[in-house]
Amino acid sequence: QVQLVESGGGLVQPGGSLRLSCKGSGFTLDYYVIGWFRQAPGKEREGVSCISSSGGSTYYADSAKGRFTISRDNAKNTVYLQMNSLKPEDTAVYYCNAFNRGKDYWGQGTQVTVSS
Repeated sequence: QVQLVESGGGLVQPGGSLRLSCKGSGFTLDYYVIGWFRQAPGKEREGVSCISSSGGSTYYADSAKGRFTISRDNAKNTVYLQMNSLKPEDTAVYYCNAFNRGKDYWGQGTQVTVSS
């Protein structure tokens, strides 16, 4: 069964850090572009960051630049999103997405709450 499983979310104080993980199950992530998206209550889902299949190219939304880092470990079939200097406005459900040639998979999401 093809699955993407996110983990690493939680409650953190402003200025804190979290590392989200997105692990593939039932398929290899090697040939997929992996993206992180988030959706806050009452808002549309938005792209946060993505990484090419080789890991050689990355993209960050303006809101993530300088604070978030995306990386991948194909040996572990996992993509990470390191989030530093978190702000209350980063509060959302974070989803990972794997895309390649029309194949499109989503995880179930992990909640990130930034609050004092």
